[in-house]
Amino acid sequence: MAPHPSWDEQLFALFDDLEGQASALYELERDAELVDRSRAEYHRVTLDSRLMASIGARLGLSVAGVGRVEGDLQRLGLGWCLVSGHAQDWIVRTACIEVVQGASDRSVPEVAWSPLHKLGVSSALRRLAESQVRCVVHLVDGGQHEAVVRRVGADFVEISSPSDALALIAYDAISAVQSRD
Repeated sequence: MAPHPSWDEQLFALFDDLEGQASALYELERDAELVDRSRAEYHRVTLDSRLMASIGARLGLSVAGVGRVEGDLQRLGLGWCLVSGHAQDWIVRTACIEVVQGASDRSVPEVAWSPLHKLGVSSALRRLAESQVRCVVHLVDGGQHEAVVRRVGADFVEISSPSDALALIAYDAISAVQSRD
């Protein structure tokens, strides 16, 4: 017959059991609290922060006035992204993105972005103006302009058509700019 545990051994076994139960309850409560916190904090996650975590990924975008744009997400700035697709590049205003497929499950908050990623769409459009490449400016309403970007203003872009007619287009009217060269 096995010896009967002493009173202090029984007490320590009881304490060990209670400590194990308390630890298990704490873990359950902590896990539930973390889930609640992550759900509560998710409202702060922006589309741009999810796109930032998706740089390098192949995405499918549904863009207002354009339709589907597919390609590798190359760069992201404040309010815009650069997608390289089938032999052409797209500068897409993120405010005009309706659906994203293929995005990362993660996000990168804006405070963690490099200063280069905080450049607005005007910086991307200035690069087009400097290179004088032919492009198609797609509008939110579905219209489009074959053009060369000439100059970039504070809230508009100046373009010239193949017939050298000049036009000014407000940023808010632009959904995407597609390279032609």
